[in-house]
Amino acid sequence: MLSLSRTEFEEIRALVHKVSGINLHQGKEELVKARLAKRLRALNINSFSEYLSYIKHKKEELAAMVEALTTNKTNFFREPQHFEFLRKEIIPKLRGKEMRIWSAGCSSGEEPYSIAMLLLDELTNEEIKEVRILATDISERVLAKARSATYHQYELDGVPPQMLQKHFICIDPKPPRTYQLSERVTSLVRIARLNLMDHWPMRGGFDLIFCRNVMIYFDKNTQRELVNRFWEILKPGGYLFVGHSESLAAASHPFKYLRPAVYIKQV
Repeated sequence: MLSLSRTEFEEIRALVHKVSGINLHQGKEELVKARLAKRLRALNINSFSEYLSYIKHKKEELAAMVEALTTNKTNFFREPQHFEFLRKEIIPKLRGKEMRIWSAGCSSGEEPYSIAMLLLDELTNEEIKEVRILATDISERVLAKARSATYHQYELDGVPPQMLQKHFICIDPKPPRTYQLSERVTSLVRIARLNLMDHWPMRGGFDLIFCRNVMIYFDKNTQRELVNRFWEILKPGGYLFVGHSESLAAASHPFKYLRPAVYIKQV
């Protein structure tokens, strides 16, 4: 029977926090054991002490460990109030101008592609040429799915029927029916791997940053640091979207609260 000692858990916890900023608080021992057990089996390793020794000599395993421990639950047009606010309030202000958007923690692509579809429906062919969407995540596994832009029908529950017809192509009609996004949508989105704790290679000047349901995994100090880095890379008047289950109230930051989970850089 595989066991995880308190010392081993604390060592894994410290490694994960150092590499990714994710805070595995007390009570997550069983989750850590269950999720990493698959890695140990894949590597033919019989104990967590042996696994920790392996990580010290195989630094690339750190990324695989973080990937095994992160949750990637997402769907199209999640938290629809954000997309309504984008459609009604933000797009009218930015239309005709260059629009740079960052989906930070994009998972398997549902969020950036939802943004792209909405913009395609709201903007003219000329206006859409000014749109650039960057989608990043720490997990290569979910980014591979995002790059494929391929989804089963049960993953498309949040997509309105008219958008499904307009922006998706059915590439396999057999259950569970498989759809692929059109090139018109995917061409708006650039996908890249990025650890939010690392140096950000992109220059500033974003109009919108979506970092939703990501910061719940971070401790307060990491949240504060991240939010202030978002401030630096946003244009004046730029918007930050966080998850509805997240609050910036406990993090010291310069943003102005606009509505639930929406903040603005007002200078």
